[in-house]
Amino acid sequence: MKQIIRVLILVGTCSALISAIGDRVQAADENMVAQNWIDGWNSTDSEKLVAAFTPDGVYEDVAFGITKKGSVELRDLHEFFHNAVGSLYVKLVDTHVSNGHGAIEWVFGGTDKDVFKTGKPFAVRGVSVIDVVDGRISRNLDYYDVAAIMRQVGVLPEQKK
Repeated sequence: MKQIIRVLILVGTCSALISAIGDRVQAADENMVAQNWIDGWNSTDSEKLVAAFTPDGVYEDVAFGITKKGSVELRDLHEFFHNAVGSLYVKLVDTHVSNGHGAIEWVFGGTDKDVFKTGKPFAVRGVSVIDVVDGRISRNLDYYDVAAIMRQVGVLPEQKK
């Protein structure tokens, strides 16, 4: 009887350990989705961003009212932003992905070259709401305060406190 109890305890312990390892692997995979997205935006090679998405992935920049679908249009979006924003960068703040849905919180910045043509630097916080299929983003919705960018580059007056 003691042997059976020991075996049951051992099986239970192993099961919990395997589950914990699985959770860590899943969390690492979830973080890789966000890191691939960040790396894609930070690279001047549009293929890095395209690789983070499914071939029919949809990308919507809600602030500017831009929607792109598929790899070709995603390449165009990447090239547009890299041409319009000098020294473009995106910093990962936090991410959470579970069961194919999640969010990536980030800071986007650089120097305005061709959006408002001011030559001034900006940085804005934002979030991407994403759907994930097989470790790649199938749908991406970006939300950020474009008026904050406009104030930073001098197109809009500073807010009164």
